[in-house]
Amino acid sequence: MQRESMEVDVVIIGAGPSGLATACRLAQLAKERAEEISIVVVEKGSEVGAHILSGAVFEPRALNELFPDWQTRGAPLNAPVSGDQVLFLTSAQQAVKVPHLFVPKTMHNEGNYVVSLGNVCRWLAEQAQELGVEIFPGFAATEILFNEEGSVKGIATGDMGIDHQGQQKDAYAPGMELHAKYTIFAEGCRGHLGKQLIQQFKLDAGKDPQHYGIGIKEIWEIPAEQHQLGLVVHTAGWPLTESNSQGGGFLYHLENNQVALGLITDLGYSNPHVSPFDEFQRWKLNPAIKKYLAGGKRLVYGARAIAKGGLQSLIKMSFPGGLMIGCDAGTLNFAKIKGSHTAMKSGLLAAEVIADALSQNRANDELVEYKAAFENSWLYEELYQQRNFGPLQHKFGNLIGGALAFVDINLLNGKSPITLHDPIPDYATLKKASESRVIHYEKPDGKITFNKLDSVFLSNTNHEEDQPCHLTLKDNSIPITHNLPLYDEPAQRYCPAGVYEVVSKDSGEKVFQINAQNCVHCKTCDIKDPTQNIVWIAPEGGGGPNYPNM
Repeated sequence: MQRESMEVDVVIIGAGPSGLATACRLAQLAKERAEEISIVVVEKGSEVGAHILSGAVFEPRALNELFPDWQTRGAPLNAPVSGDQVLFLTSAQQAVKVPHLFVPKTMHNEGNYVVSLGNVCRWLAEQAQELGVEIFPGFAATEILFNEEGSVKGIATGDMGIDHQGQQKDAYAPGMELHAKYTIFAEGCRGHLGKQLIQQFKLDAGKDPQHYGIGIKEIWEIPAEQHQLGLVVHTAGWPLTESNSQGGGFLYHLENNQVALGLITDLGYSNPHVSPFDEFQRWKLNPAIKKYLAGGKRLVYGARAIAKGGLQSLIKMSFPGGLMIGCDAGTLNFAKIKGSHTAMKSGLLAAEVIADALSQNRANDELVEYKAAFENSWLYEELYQQRNFGPLQHKFGNLIGGALAFVDINLLNGKSPITLHDPIPDYATLKKASESRVIHYEKPDGKITFNKLDSVFLSNTNHEEDQPCHLTLKDNSIPITHNLPLYDEPAQRYCPAGVYEVVSKDSGEKVFQINAQNCVHCKTCDIKDPTQNIVWIAPEGGGGPNYPNM
């Protein structure tokens, strides 16, 4: 059975903020110019928003540009920031409030909103569809298609109904080819097709390696007397400081007596015994956090990697036949702990460039003008101003690095003559297990702290069981022969969903077991595996988490 093909002007991979902003703006421009532009968005989640996870404190700057009337259109920005706190957790029991004056101005949130980014994306999808954009959820883009001369021709969606042996089942349906004049990759952090494009076109030449964090998040419903609509709390310090790791926590007060809370662990950590999931559970026990959760109910759980390398790690975003935008390219501003407005702006710039190219009857060439559009935008200005924040944190830690970042951003306004670099990739930072302190995590209490499997249940994660494993190993022997003796196989701990286990057979033989059904598509394994042996690829469309409002 052959794949059918469909010809469109623009195909966009991923219905996140950058992809949907591109689609909406492109459709607006077509309408303004009385031109016909066919636009298709493919999304691997079962619905738009199903795979979206972010804090999120939302800066509306790009949204103001895209839909100046977003309030009358009913955009789900219902909790303006009403209070802003930064705490330094000095121990399991103590926290110190950082005076507002000494907080880097990038972390001031006046004029921003506490949102569910998943719901914002659902709303953006509605706007796109009203403008004539076609959106296909439940279809995973699994293959890049190339023209004979090497330019990107489009993508193919994955076949449905393949069993774990690679054989066709009775319900087999081949994927579809989408051929486009321009293909836009907006897969989010560590896109698996984006990785291929970076290698194919050497888009990272001359750049620092991308750096990442793993963000683990929960949504709770809490007693009304503990809720403060619009309150934003950020933390640094404990518990990550105990293992000399970097990162920080957040707790945001949404509407309906709900709070979104989480811990971002920098994936450049060195102790292989660190478990980001368990660090998050510990973090909730600090009285400064626990006071909001006591008597509450946990509703949702999820996890997602964050691309936080900044301007020095930002790849070349154009290649023959398309663009890579948003967190797929690395536009997140970690100094603000925000990436939605930057992702959307990268999409708005993409739409302008693409619309002009289509008006000139161009197709499948390189949109080289995107570089100038980007560098002349407030997006570049913002990323340039805050370019040293991440390297300072990596080199000097949260406390001293934060103080130096305050000087660089608040006092020098990002105009330091020095641009710092961070050349060591996150997968290369682990020390040997034998040289690292073993961390003993307490058993969860089932009230504030929980185990991984109960947490994954709250992510509504599901995959068709009889399908090829989407967590592939280049060499099946490495986890046991290399990673286990050297690093006590860190995949057991860095995965926030219990996907990877080392189990003992009756014979005493150690076996590396992959529970792919649990995967929440965070991509941490693809990033942190010290031998880069694990390669994440898209499973059958519609599989993975089904987040209601993350």
